[in-house]
Amino acid sequence: MALILYAGKTNKNAYKTLIAAEYSGVDVKLAENFEMGVTNKTPEFLKMNPIGKVPVLETPEGPVCESNAIARYVTRLKADNHLYGSSLIEYARIEQWIDFAATEIDAGISKWLYPRLGYQPYLPPAEEAAIFALKRALGALNLHLTSNTYLVGHYVTLADIIMTCNLHTGFSFVMTKSFTSEFPHVERYFWTMVNQPNVKKVVGEVKQAESVVPVTKKPSQPKEPAKSKPKDEPRKEVKEKEPAKPKAEPAAEEEEAPKPKPKNPLDLLPPSKMILDDWKRLYSNTKTNFREVAIKGFWEMYDPEGYSLWFCDYKYNDENTVSFVTLNKVGGFLQRMDLARKYAFGKMLVIGSEPPFKVKGLWLFRGQEIPQFVIDECYDMELYEWTKVDISDEAQKERVSQMIEDYEPFEGDALLDAKCFK
Repeated sequence: MALILYAGKTNKNAYKTLIAAEYSGVDVKLAENFEMGVTNKTPEFLKMNPIGKVPVLETPEGPVCESNAIARYVTRLKADNHLYGSSLIEYARIEQWIDFAATEIDAGISKWLYPRLGYQPYLPPAEEAAIFALKRALGALNLHLTSNTYLVGHYVTLADIIMTCNLHTGFSFVMTKSFTSEFPHVERYFWTMVNQPNVKKVVGEVKQAESVVPVTKKPSQPKEPAKSKPKDEPRKEVKEKEPAKPKAEPAAEEEEAPKPKPKNPLDLLPPSKMILDDWKRLYSNTKTNFREVAIKGFWEMYDPEGYSLWFCDYKYNDENTVSFVTLNKVGGFLQRMDLARKYAFGKMLVIGSEPPFKVKGLWLFRGQEIPQFVIDECYDMELYEWTKVDISDEAQKERVSQMIEDYEPFEGDALLDAKCFK
């Protein structure tokens, strides 16, 4: 006897169960003639789920609600199902990634998409925060996938199914190619998953959004006509001049003017003689005589009162045993530093001809300290030891020049790679 799933044919939360059923060999059918907004409001449906949300799975033991719970139930119907791993630690990690898919990926996509579809109020600052949070989550996922084909182990698990279904909404509506190109391993993972036969059978052909879905504008409410005074109301004579009335305050129901976005504390610092964009332009355009042109120009531009220089050293270099993983680790760090692009310049060096590779960096920040918003938002910061540069020390000053220049050998070792943040 087939289990009956109440949901629409294109519901990404229903996809989770249907794909898990394909992998598990469990017979699950979509309810016939299901109509969202109609079927889920009937007394029969509300007995299964009183708040009317979908999907709901009808089983011989009674209904099961919530999409992840339903997918887990279907997976558990098959004994020793590889979708749940082959050990206790794999089971725990599968559950970990299921939670991550819900609380980080799905939440970020929903907060970006639903206001645009008109389901929630559209507020640009809220959208900006949602995109930032989603990028942070995708950065963490991208980092994990640099050395993993799937989320846990070497085969598809329930975590992959749920993660893919959540990403499906993002790729279909808001996550354009220009957005996802920052996360190449997430791209590779998603397209690998949606082309698995058991996945493709459920979701069909998937096309990535060419543009972010536009904001749905609600029609404005027509104004009520002004009420006219009764015709038989006697007109009152004014016997003496009335005092001037104060200017009327705006009606309470009128919208307040949008408050200006609070400035970044770094924007409130005294003006600096160093124009960061000028330095970045000089760095990018210098192709020959780098030491004579770019390095000399840097020290002529540098303003020690308006900016500060910092060395950073990765704390766990012993773990850097695979070159491409180390390079991707640094690349992910630079992606997450994007929030500081207006206020920073950086060089990251991966050093050594054989493992373990050393990761060292140089950063130029606006102000005399590492910006607090960078420390708060970029979790990679705590993976490095940070030391402020003393430019009165000629050895430290020369080290700065060599790091900007990609000087090799650097401190006696060959450079595996050098990455620039500008």
